[in-house]
Amino acid sequence: MLYSLAPMEGITGHAFRRVHAECFGALDRYYTPFLPPPRVGSPFGGKNLKEIDPANNQGLNVVPQLLTKNADEFVWAAQLLADLGYTEVNLNLGCPSGTVVSKGKGSGFLRDPEALEAFLCDVCERSALPVSVKTRLGLEDDSEYGRILELYCSLPLAELIVHPRVQADRYQGKPRWEPYGKTLERAPFPVAYNGDIFGTGDMDALAEAHPRTRHVMLGRGLLANPALARMLAGGLAASADELRQFHDKLFHAYVDEIGGNAVFRMKEWWFYAKCAFADPMAVHRTVRKVRKINEYEVAVEKVFNTQSLAAIARFSG
Repeated sequence: MLYSLAPMEGITGHAFRRVHAECFGALDRYYTPFLPPPRVGSPFGGKNLKEIDPANNQGLNVVPQLLTKNADEFVWAAQLLADLGYTEVNLNLGCPSGTVVSKGKGSGFLRDPEALEAFLCDVCERSALPVSVKTRLGLEDDSEYGRILELYCSLPLAELIVHPRVQADRYQGKPRWEPYGKTLERAPFPVAYNGDIFGTGDMDALAEAHPRTRHVMLGRGLLANPALARMLAGGLAASADELRQFHDKLFHAYVDEIGGNAVFRMKEWWFYAKCAFADPMAVHRTVRKVRKINEYEVAVEKVFNTQSLAAIARFSG
């Protein structure tokens, strides 16, 4: 079984990937949070360049993910990524954000299958790198997926990663495994699963229902439990010392990168990581109001000194 890290904007960037691999072992793949391609003729710059800088991803199997509906810019970005040594590029057709969807990007692109087909045919033909796709089932109803899956199956995709919800679901309700199963049956290319794998029981149920599953992308479950992939492979849960070491290294990496703003980046992580503790709300109340680094360090010391770990670390919303 392959395990990969989902692209989560503002959270699973290069610092997180590096620290997670150091503390809990590298996953089989890491997908970058979505990158907007630069205009044709321009390079990647700023934080996007840091995200794909090979020096920041050394020793990791990283797949850059692009968010766009402009074929020329996708092809241009793919060439830039190939020049940096990447071997695959992923298209984001799964982001449910209203801002993204309103621009016809992410899962919003699924609204227009004809335009999507023209785009994918073009980029699959011209891209310097193999093209994979991360998708939802549609915008409002699962019935949209039949046409979308037919389109995907007609293309030479490197892989299709299926998050079996529609855009309107956001992250609510249960993922629908039936459309994922149909994808496994029909697709002439590798298929991956993404959605609500929060513990070993979830993985066991998925594997029993769909034994052909070969690649599972982990997101919120791994943020709540950074040892999740290790546990799914038969390893141990994270100890308190491991979780503290992971936290400290991640925090210091963010301080080195963004200074005092590291506090706010870490608070995004704590939204998930609080679920590693027996009393998540007590953890939340301890860290939610801090603003400065010294306040944050005091709050974190209190959490690790007074809060016990949950018997089973599991994301619970």
